[in-house]
Amino acid sequence: MTVALLTAPAAMAQDDLSAMFGKDSVRRDGVTSTFKSTRIINGQSNETLAKGDLDFRVAHRFGDIGGSDGGSKTFFGMDNSTDIRIAFEYGITDRLTAGISRSKGSGSLSQLYEVLGKLKVLQQTHDNRIPVGVTLFGNAVVTGMKSAAEEEEPSYFGNFSHRMTYTGQAIITRKFGNALSLAVLPTYIHRNRVAFMDVNDMFALGIGGRLRFSNRVALVVDYFLPFREQASKDYFAERGVKFYNPLGVGVEIDTGGHIFHLNFTNSTAILENQFIPETTSTWRNGQFRWGFNISRRFSLAK
Repeated sequence: MTVALLTAPAAMAQDDLSAMFGKDSVRRDGVTSTFKSTRIINGQSNETLAKGDLDFRVAHRFGDIGGSDGGSKTFFGMDNSTDIRIAFEYGITDRLTAGISRSKGSGSLSQLYEVLGKLKVLQQTHDNRIPVGVTLFGNAVVTGMKSAAEEEEPSYFGNFSHRMTYTGQAIITRKFGNALSLAVLPTYIHRNRVAFMDVNDMFALGIGGRLRFSNRVALVVDYFLPFREQASKDYFAERGVKFYNPLGVGVEIDTGGHIFHLNFTNSTAILENQFIPETTSTWRNGQFRWGFNISRRFSLAK
């Protein structure tokens, strides 16, 4: 009788552990590492920085690999640089990231200074109680370039507000097992000043994904469909300017200390404020370029 009383609690504890860690148990914690980096290629991922982490980022886009501006004479675009971005981003909390950046810029505006914020609203859970992750992203960008002399130019700044552009975005993600992650990115762009018959307000829909091959290597891809008014498209087409949808494909490598993206894209710009509304190069004419994103994180928490 005494033996039975002593062994019963142990048996019950074993049953509880079996239920917790057995095949039929369901994890209820949040899904992590949907993406390895805060960016997919051109687009944002749902990831925010851990509290106290500082992320130093460098992004670079070279010139056209083919077409009239590419080929061997430019070493397949290596001699040219369409855009460069240097950024510092900081985890205020595990769910809130803020950052600043400086970009060369590609398009109607250059010398771009950016302030950004990302807020993780929902985190996917393993038991599917929350089936998707949702993160909100926004930025404000100002150009420091000299104003054009002619008022009809998009880079003519009658007042300071003409220098500003903005992005608002919801990032909706889901991780399928350990290998595949997908993202949908409804996006809104506002530019205070644009060229004649261009649009100040533009909506776009982005999609992205990550397919993991190993703990260190993954395929990443993203694509954006801007919704530009047909009258605007027709006006620019008559003047020999055609807009294309940005598509990026790349390889992600986790070196342990860095996240490195080697990518190919037809967009010449890096910031959403430019590459979504102003991509005028196409893969079909060899007007795509290779580039890279490098991320190095430092923990500043005590």
